[in-house]
Parts: sequence; structure tokens; C-alpha cells
Amino acid sequence: MKITSQTVEYVAHLARLELSREEIDQYTNQLNSILDYMDALNKLDTHGIETTSHAMPLRCVLRDDDVKDSFTVEESTKNAPEVIGSFFKVPPIIEVEE
Repeated sequence: MKITSQTVEYVAHLARLELSREEIDQYTNQLNSILDYMDALNKLDTHGIETTSHAMPLRCVLRDDDVKDSFTVEESTKNAPEVIGSFFKVPPIIEVEE
């Protein structure tokens, strides 16, 4: 499929873009170059090539997500200045605009 300058103008109109004649010609050429490259890729024989999601093999550098016991409420709040039940008590913050 070939991109025409009318197609570029139509898409620019939909996107509410004002393009000069030079920009329309430039984008038409660039889009056609992309489509030509895609046609060249489509002509390649890819039978027998394993599908990949990345060009390079990836490995996870994060640790395994192991389930383990968490802190108790008492352990979590033992150094808090003030506690109400199982919550930290903090001073209220009120911002007044002047």
C-alpha cells in the first residue's frame, strides 16, 4: 500500500495539525520508506525461526518473591513515640493559605 499526500493531509486534519507542503511531502516519503522496509521484511523466509519477545536473552536480576512471616503489630510500633491501637499517631497537618 502506498501512502499519498492526500492520506497525510487527511490524517493531519484529523489530528488538527497544520502542515506545510514541505512537511506533507517529507512525511509522505518517510511513511512510504517505512512501508517499503516492512515489505522487505515480509519477503524474508522466517520458517523455522523461533519467535522471541526480545532480540537479546533476558534474565531477571531481582530476587525470588518468597513468602515469609512479617512483623507483628507490636514489633512494628515498638519505637513509635505514640500509638493508638495498631496505628502510629502523628500530629495533624493543616495548611492555611493566607
